[in-house]
Amino acid sequence: MLRRLEEKDAAFMLEWMHDETVNCWFRYPFADVTLEKAKLFIQYSFDEENQHFAIVDNNDEYLGTISLKHISEKDHNAELVIAARKKVWNTGLAERAATEIIRYAFQDLGLHRIYLKVLADHVGARKFYENCGFDLEGEFKDAVRMQNKYRNMAWYAMLNWKEK
Repeated sequence: MLRRLEEKDAAFMLEWMHDETVNCWFRYPFADVTLEKAKLFIQYSFDEENQHFAIVDNNDEYLGTISLKHISEKDHNAELVIAARKKVWNTGLAERAATEIIRYAFQDLGLHRIYLKVLADHVGARKFYENCGFDLEGEFKDAVRMQNKYRNMAWYAMLNWKEK
């Protein structure tokens, strides 16, 4: 289900990056990413601070990326980020990937807390994260500016269930 990103994933990554219905929820200008930039990202996608995984199906086809970013050994926390091709939406595969990376973060990396931020008006993503077990911690008003408009960000987190 999850594996390290490979160069063969780059073209599939561009599918969601260049799809306005997917990338409109992200601040980064993914529509500008080229195949070469995607391959470069993959080359440097896994280290102690940032670990990006491919979500794959039974045929090892890339379906999306799920990441732990800003991994802090000092604070024992990391930020979760997920982006998936539209063919994955509403299939349950993203939820399985989230469960797998949460287990990895808590059991293998020994993290205490996983957090994420999402546009407050992205109702589908908020429902997804809540279904995965994340708790809403708060909403930051006018936290980001996108397309010349200020938008609120909702912050979610999950604590290591083994420590409770």
